[in-house]
Amino acid sequence: MNGVSSKSVTGDEEGMRLDRWFKAHFPTLGFGRLQKLLRSGQVRVDGKRAKTNLRLEAGQTIRIPPISDEPPEVRNEASERDRDAIAKMTLHDDGTVLVLNKPAGLAVQGGPGLTRHVDGMLGALIGSDGQRPRLVHRLDRDTSGVLLIAKTRLAAKSLAESFKARDTRKIYWGLVASVPKPRQGRISTWLKKQEGPEGEVMHSYLQRQGGAVHAVSQYAVVEQSAHKLSWLVLQPVTGRTHQLRVHAAEIGHPIVGDAKYFNIENWELPGGIQNRLHLHARSISIPHPEGGILEVSAPLPGHMQQSWNLLGLDVELGDQILEELP
Repeated sequence: MNGVSSKSVTGDEEGMRLDRWFKAHFPTLGFGRLQKLLRSGQVRVDGKRAKTNLRLEAGQTIRIPPISDEPPEVRNEASERDRDAIAKMTLHDDGTVLVLNKPAGLAVQGGPGLTRHVDGMLGALIGSDGQRPRLVHRLDRDTSGVLLIAKTRLAAKSLAESFKARDTRKIYWGLVASVPKPRQGRISTWLKKQEGPEGEVMHSYLQRQGGAVHAVSQYAVVEQSAHKLSWLVLQPVTGRTHQLRVHAAEIGHPIVGDAKYFNIENWELPGGIQNRLHLHARSISIPHPEGGILEVSAPLPGHMQQSWNLLGLDVELGDQILEELP
C-alpha cells in the first residue's frame, strides 16, 4: 500500500479508457473496487471526478489513492509454459513488434471448447509497465505461419492503420488439387458467412449479396506434381475470413486438407501426404511503427515440409516467383 500519488497519461495511452488504464497499471485492483474509488472521488482526472469509461488524453493527471501497485503473480507454471511456447514460436522481437510462427492447430483467439490460444498466452508477457501485447491480425486455427503482435498501444495503432491502408504484403503458400489455368490470376468475389454442416462457412458469390463483403486474391503456380497437385503462392489483397481457402475452391482447386472447402468428389490424397490443411502464411512485409519496413518469413510446418519433400518441391522457388505477383 502506498500513499496518495499521481501519474500522467502518456502519449502511448491516448484514447485508453480509464478502467483499462487502471487494469494496466494496477492489475490486482478489481473493477468493483475501482468503481467505489471513483464514486467516492478518491480517483480523479485533472482534479475532476470521472467515470470508468472516460477516454484519456495525453498529459492528463490521474490522482491515485492508496492501493496496491504490485503486479499479480504471473510466474506460475502455466505462465512459464506459455512464455516458453511463445519463445519457441518467435521469429522476430524488437521490443515494439513481436512476430510468431504460429503452428497449425493452435487457435489465435478463444472460442467454444478452446482453452489454449495465442491471445490467452500473451497474458504471460505483460511487462512491468502493465502493457499487454496485442493481436493486430488473425490466422485460421489450422493455418500456420507469420503472426504479427504489437507490444505497445502505439505499435498496435500503427500496424492496424497499415493493414487498413493495405500497406502490407502478406504471402501464403498452399498446396492445391490439380493445376489452375491460367497459371497466374486474380480472384474477385463477394463472401458471406452462413451456417453449414461443418459450422460457419463462407459462401462465394460473383455479384454482391446482402451482407456480403468484397474479397480479392492473387495467385501464381510455383510448381506442379504431374497434374495431380500444384504449389501456389497466394496473396490476399483484402483480409476476409477464410478468403484464400474459399477462393482456391472457387476456381476449382481447393487446398489440400481443407475440411470445410475441399469439394472434389472421389479425389484421393496421394500416398504419404497428411490430410491436414496445407496453407501457410509464408511472409509479411509491413511498415514498422518506428520506421523502415519489417520483413519476416516463416519456415514450413512439419506436415507441409513432409509433402514438399515427397513431391520434390524446391522451397527456394517460392520466394523467387514473388516477382510475378503485382
